[in-house]
Amino acid sequence: MEGKEEDVRLGANKFSDRQPLGTSAQTDKDYKDPPPSPLFEPGELSSWSFYRAGIAEFVATFLFLYISVLTVMGVVKSPTKCGTVGIQGIAWAFGGMIFALVYCTAGISGGHINPAVTFGLLLARKLSLTRAVFYMVMQCLGAICGAGVVKGFMGKNQYTALGGGANVVAHGYTKGGGLGAEIVGTFMLVYTVFSATDAKRIARDSHITILVPLPIGFAVFLVHLATIPITGTGINPARSLGAAIIYNKDQAWDDHWVFWVGPFIGAALAALYHQIVIRAMPFKSKS
Repeated sequence: MEGKEEDVRLGANKFSDRQPLGTSAQTDKDYKDPPPSPLFEPGELSSWSFYRAGIAEFVATFLFLYISVLTVMGVVKSPTKCGTVGIQGIAWAFGGMIFALVYCTAGISGGHINPAVTFGLLLARKLSLTRAVFYMVMQCLGAICGAGVVKGFMGKNQYTALGGGANVVAHGYTKGGGLGAEIVGTFMLVYTVFSATDAKRIARDSHITILVPLPIGFAVFLVHLATIPITGTGINPARSLGAAIIYNKDQAWDDHWVFWVGPFIGAALAALYHQIVIRAMPFKSKS
């Protein structure tokens, strides 16, 4: 039990007390917002739960890149789009993997799998700077390894010929247009994360905790449907970095800044919206 108590104290989700089961678990009189995380928490560095969470982020991002980039490669490789899963299938691969991986890792690391999500939660004081930096490093390393395995399976020549799954601003669109698409797309994702994990909503409806991965994965799916034709859909700097490093061609690096600046701006806007609108909502228990 000592390990579990440490996870609650030092983990990504910090609640002062366990929430009672059932609907209307709290009233407006006894509900308390979780306290903000400190900027630095030295105790984390000596905790196994801290490193276990980082490993979970690495493995999740590795699997995310492996499945998603392989799906993109299959679509690009086919001479006829009718013989492949197409854009819809790519969107389902990305959204479905996020759904599955958030479900698998939420209890270990919070299930970020994306530096933009981590950045947004950091700005909202949901985790410490130490944990945020560690998560981002592990996410990027996992993405690089995931894309690298895809290249190893496909062979260098074929992988390079098919574009390596790297994000670029498509012909006919400006860098400004691509940046805007990444900002709005990431805002949609991080806004969904904040809404799905809102402590007030979970306190009011305990069953919502089980459903958290579903809206997050669905948001990723919808954003991909909309923005694949524009940027190939980044909204995840680790995903873009991993593919760019393994592909390593000028066309991938020319627009690469778009896939860091856009998601971080979108995440910051979502965090600001969360502070102004979502946290300001009064708590109303069900009668």
